[in-house]
Amino acid sequence: MAEENKPDEQEDENISPWQQIIDNPFLLLFICVAMPTVFYTLWGVMEVATIPTAPY
Repeated sequence: MAEENKPDEQEDENISPWQQIIDNPFLLLFICVAMPTVFYTLWGVMEVATIPTAPY
């Protein structure tokens, strides 16, 4: 009887990687802060790069 798998132990073994990401609040916080920072930074760089130069 000690060798039997309990339902809780079996469920822990079958957790998908996506579920582990969703269950980690600190990882979600990092993603929710990092993604907009990266996208807005890239957007700003693209905007500055497309500004035409002033004629002399």
